[in-house]
Amino acid sequence: MSQLTTVDATFLNAETPTTHAHIAGLGVLDAASCAGGRLTVAAVADLVRDRAHLAARPLRQRLVQVPLGLDRPYWEDDPGFDPERHIFEIALPAPGSDRQLADAVATLHERPLDRSRPLWEMVLIQGLSGGRTAVYVKVHHAAIDGVMAAETLAALLDLSPEPRPVPAAGGEPKRAPGAWTMMSTALLKTALHPFRSAVSVARTAPHLDEIPGVAAIPGVGRMTRLVHGVLGREAPPPAPRTSAPPTPFNQPIGRGRAVAYGELSLAEIKEIRQVLGGSVNDVIMALCAGALRTWLDKRGALPSDPLVAGVPVSLRRGDDDPDAGNQVSIMTAPLATHLADPADRYAATRADMDRAKRRFVSSSGAWVQEMAGLLPAPLAAPIIRLAMTAFPTAGFLPLNLIISNVPGPQFPLYLCGARVLGYYPVSVVTDLSGGLNITVFSYDGKVDVGVVACRDLVPDPAELIDHLDDALDELKDLTRNARD
Repeated sequence: MSQLTTVDATFLNAETPTTHAHIAGLGVLDAASCAGGRLTVAAVADLVRDRAHLAARPLRQRLVQVPLGLDRPYWEDDPGFDPERHIFEIALPAPGSDRQLADAVATLHERPLDRSRPLWEMVLIQGLSGGRTAVYVKVHHAAIDGVMAAETLAALLDLSPEPRPVPAAGGEPKRAPGAWTMMSTALLKTALHPFRSAVSVARTAPHLDEIPGVAAIPGVGRMTRLVHGVLGREAPPPAPRTSAPPTPFNQPIGRGRAVAYGELSLAEIKEIRQVLGGSVNDVIMALCAGALRTWLDKRGALPSDPLVAGVPVSLRRGDDDPDAGNQVSIMTAPLATHLADPADRYAATRADMDRAKRRFVSSSGAWVQEMAGLLPAPLAAPIIRLAMTAFPTAGFLPLNLIISNVPGPQFPLYLCGARVLGYYPVSVVTDLSGGLNITVFSYDGKVDVGVVACRDLVPDPAELIDHLDDALDELKDLTRNARD
């Protein structure tokens, strides 16, 4: 038995008619090595049935609501769990192009998950050109974070075309508490909530300048340093003072989504890092800055100030309890889109990311968990949903977009004997975080890029994939010049 954490519940509470808090991945496979040369729903369902216990919560467990919404929901094993209820199949019309696949995935990504059963679904997409098959996998963020997503993939995938043996499931099914137990626990938590909120406020006060949008308020940095002084602590490095400028993708989002995907060479990115300094993540952030600068400039919408990117950071450690829920925070950093020269842009990106990381390390991003628990459970959902729509309308713009870099395995993986050629993340857009999200996943010598956007604001995100290629060429030229 386990209960959603305050962060888990926030992902549920943040959902509105235009915002769905699920994360997804698009795997493109060479299905020729499957039995009969085709990946089938039955084969994938059998695989999930045999291995669901390895992935724990995301595949087998459903939500159980507390009566009257007095507390956060609980997880329990679904007594009617059947993988075939979660796995579907569609086919692309000829010619089965990558653009058609991206459009199909965008349509699938618009649809919310059914909360009455385990919060995931998988769609096999047949008819892709070149004998390929695509697999779109969607999981609610309340059930999974980035590290757990990788662990779930590892449970289903193999290192060779031959499936590995796995241990059989064991133990009793996990059940949520009875209604009376849930109610009594909720009433006790309600009585203690003012004390817990006061503790959370005290813990958050020294780190207010890390909260997106708050750091830009004059005086906040001085106040946090004063709090550290009162507590007798050495003040940490100041957080970058960031104020997100308006852009075409920072407006209220609609229901529609647009998706694009592509890939970059990991070897070339590592060479740039080696020659110009910094980290792989610095290179990726600089590439995004270059691509976004070009996209905005072509529309006459390039701000004179840097954009502000939210960078998700995993707080999970190897020995953490898998039932501990989402262990994720977010780091805020300027994105040097205002600099025309690629060398200046790269240097600024390195400096900005280094400053943001040093400030983040001082708090370990714990403010996310503390802030998520400030509201009592019965009020959390309506207040969060109101804030999601009201703040942007009132001009409060904490971020321009989310950029996430997820490291993955550097060797090929297989699903039911089919080699995974690429895996492209498809994440979340919201009114508060912006109508554009860029997530990358390194896999088998490549950096696979997934872009999702509000279709009303960014109708063709494939253009950004092209601009990423151009930005990579710019940095490769800098690398060659530095070697000469």
